[in-house]
Amino acid sequence: MPPYSIIKHQVSYALAEDIGSGDVTASLIPKENQITAHLICRESAILCGQEWFNEVFQQLTHSQDSIQIHWHFNDGDTIETDQCVCTLLGNARSILTGERTAMNFLQTLSGTATTTAQYVKYLANSAIKLLDTRKTLPGLREAQKYAVRCGGGYNHRQGLFDGILIKENHIMAVGSITRAIENARHNSPHTLKIEVEIETLAELEEALTAKADILLLDNMSNEMLIKAVQFNQNSPHQAKLEVSGNITEQRLSDLAHIGIDYISTGAITKHVKATDFSLRFSSTKTNIKSPY
Repeated sequence: MPPYSIIKHQVSYALAEDIGSGDVTASLIPKENQITAHLICRESAILCGQEWFNEVFQQLTHSQDSIQIHWHFNDGDTIETDQCVCTLLGNARSILTGERTAMNFLQTLSGTATTTAQYVKYLANSAIKLLDTRKTLPGLREAQKYAVRCGGGYNHRQGLFDGILIKENHIMAVGSITRAIENARHNSPHTLKIEVEIETLAELEEALTAKADILLLDNMSNEMLIKAVQFNQNSPHQAKLEVSGNITEQRLSDLAHIGIDYISTGAITKHVKATDFSLRFSSTKTNIKSPY
């Protein structure tokens, strides 16, 4: 789970974006009205985003008119079509004002977790870890990386600050793979692994000779990947192997048993299909007591 300060900031920004100077439609409702509402998931999904959902209503209310949220599932749980995810009890105005922002977080993060789980299932009988990338929605990286974990995936580096990944343009700017690895080893803490993106077997040999820790095999065909795995296994210095590029659900089964360690894909965080949630009121009263 990301630190609370990050969740608070993300929610605060999202609410300000939506409410602006005030919710002019919600003002039509008597301010004392209390309601019971049920959040329904309209499709099978992996739930993710409870803390963001909760924080929306926490920021919208005060102690005297707080909204009670009773969750029927936890993050990471599988929800079936038309199941009630949670029940809300409290001020009608506040619930209506916050429902879209709350569901935006929930639908995006549940969508990320669900897509991740769909990819992970193809690797169930292997030791390969499915990794995310930095291809996340702006401002939601911590949230989406949490969603990936809820879906059964693993996190790659968080950002540019916590992992060395030497890519094609770095190599071009420095002059060679060998020089780039030497510079990285000289200028970086020894605790950071050095990963290098390679596209050919010649680059693979150079990176292994320079003793890279991880090799990112980018956009290689399955046939070339098999050769790369064999070359790595026969090398005096062996590196962990990560595959990226053109990763589809159909291809995952083929990649599961060729001897690689990781598969990374931006699709699980950038090609997000939002999960379909719907909030439905079941009662509106001046004073309603929670049954919980």
